[in-house]
Amino acid sequence: MQINNTKLIDCYEIFPHTFTDERGKFIKTFHYDSFKENQLETNFVEQYYSVSHQGVLRGLHFQTPPQHHVKLVNCVLGEVLDAVVDLRIGSPTYGQFELFHLSADKKNMIYIPSGMAHGFYVTSKSAIVVCNLSTVYSTEHDHGVRWNSVGIPWPDHSPILSQKDRQLPPFADFPNTFLYKVNESHD
Repeated sequence: MQINNTKLIDCYEIFPHTFTDERGKFIKTFHYDSFKENQLETNFVEQYYSVSHQGVLRGLHFQTPPQHHVKLVNCVLGEVLDAVVDLRIGSPTYGQFELFHLSADKKNMIYIPSGMAHGFYVTSKSAIVVCNLSTVYSTEHDHGVRWNSVGIPWPDHSPILSQKDRQLPPFADFPNTFLYKVNESHD
């Protein structure tokens, strides 16, 4: 498993081990020892996946404390433009975002720490995105910021959005409770 730093502190792009033979591919998306050795979350308690078609944008989502969570995200069918935004007040990368091209062909994953917003735009005909979470879903703590409020250069200015995502507050208006702590850094 190859774990690469990104420009966002504590956010990593992971390339899992892939085994290929005449039958196809076998991909190990999680390995407890590798995650533990790299001081990454190892207790994922909920997993879900979304099926979306081209032009759909989901996000930018997160959960607030005390139900905040770490996410491990990968695309197992198709391709998406994935975005992560640092919401942690005091972080050297606060308010910044990074974009990733996640795809079934590339087999990459994004490790998103607590205190970051996540969203994606489907660039292929359809896509299946899998999310592993370190806490269970909580309606009360489910929040987000508007998809176009942080300067992300999405490929579409009129994406297909849910009603919920259309009504999210802009980044500047979100009552932020995330704080960056230096000892959380894994550098």
